[in-house]
Amino acid sequence: MSTPIPTPQSPAPDILRCAYMELVVTDLAASREFYVDVLDLTVTEEDENTVYLRSMEEFIHHNLVLRQGPVAAVAAFSYRVRAPEDLDKAVAFYEELGCRVERRADGFTKGIGDSVRVEDPLGFPYEFFHDVEHVERLAWRYDLYTPGSLVRLDHFNQVTPDVPRAVKYMEDLGFRVTEDIQDEAGTTYAAWMRRKSTVHDTAMTGGAGPRMHHVAFSTHEKHNILAICDKLGALRRSDAIERGPGRHGVSNAFYLYLRDPDGHRVEIYTQDYYTGDPDNPVVTWDVHDNQRRDWWGNPVVPSWYRDASPVLDLDGNPQPIIERTDPSEIDVTIGADGFSYTRKDDDQPMPDYKQGEYKLGNQL
Repeated sequence: MSTPIPTPQSPAPDILRCAYMELVVTDLAASREFYVDVLDLTVTEEDENTVYLRSMEEFIHHNLVLRQGPVAAVAAFSYRVRAPEDLDKAVAFYEELGCRVERRADGFTKGIGDSVRVEDPLGFPYEFFHDVEHVERLAWRYDLYTPGSLVRLDHFNQVTPDVPRAVKYMEDLGFRVTEDIQDEAGTTYAAWMRRKSTVHDTAMTGGAGPRMHHVAFSTHEKHNILAICDKLGALRRSDAIERGPGRHGVSNAFYLYLRDPDGHRVEIYTQDYYTGDPDNPVVTWDVHDNQRRDWWGNPVVPSWYRDASPVLDLDGNPQPIIERTDPSEIDVTIGADGFSYTRKDDDQPMPDYKQGEYKLGNQL
């Protein structure tokens, strides 16, 4: 195990939600075509090196930045904070942790004001901001909606070699666990953590990292996701579909995973549940339960466990990858489960969905 991250004495910034991701892409035209012409995100602004995109219900300048660069990677996981003074708190919080911190009064991207970027203790480039440029919210522009319209940025998913260490740090930052995956020995393989009142704003998934597993956008209904699949088929672009459509056990959401032209993974996501009550129970899944990843028990392709996007430091260099030394979920899923729905003992009954911690699949 790596060294635990100390809890700062400085208060954490009050984070509202995940707000945008900045992706570095190697072919801006191809990426623009994928996100705009195929996935129907709206262009707020663009120039020869950068495209700023937003979803239908967004009123801030962007949810996704595509920036031309030499290496496909993630430049920022960006969160909006409640008030300008939370940026001062972010600086103090991370400086106390000994992290590299940069602040720009005019922001790191267009449409965003005073911002703080850090290389966090896990190696991820995190950004915090409050001031934004407002743009037209397109929620009422039904003349612009398409059958597969993306309406919100929902969450990030991060790959890190020590999930318990990551969870403790994120809890110090003010996040709460909604669901996790454990084995009978108590090893945590992944945890879903939130600030807004949904299942997650980000998830910490065990594996070689720091890397970005996926960025997720929401649709209103399942049929919107099916429409995206139909569109990809009609365009002869079905090779962009990596996994799904299907229903998750974790989060209970309907999902589809796509790969963009650089291999960045994008999840299309809908119909998870409310988590805002202070006594919202944590849902714990057994790592041997195949329904955790797909409620219908469908196999998960190896690339979904293996592949992820590198992340950059504040100078734009890829962060070094640290291998996970504890058991990883890929070992359990690919090795033990063998891509099939299995029980430890075929004579045992189906799982008992217990109250309290909602231990799911604990008999599998």
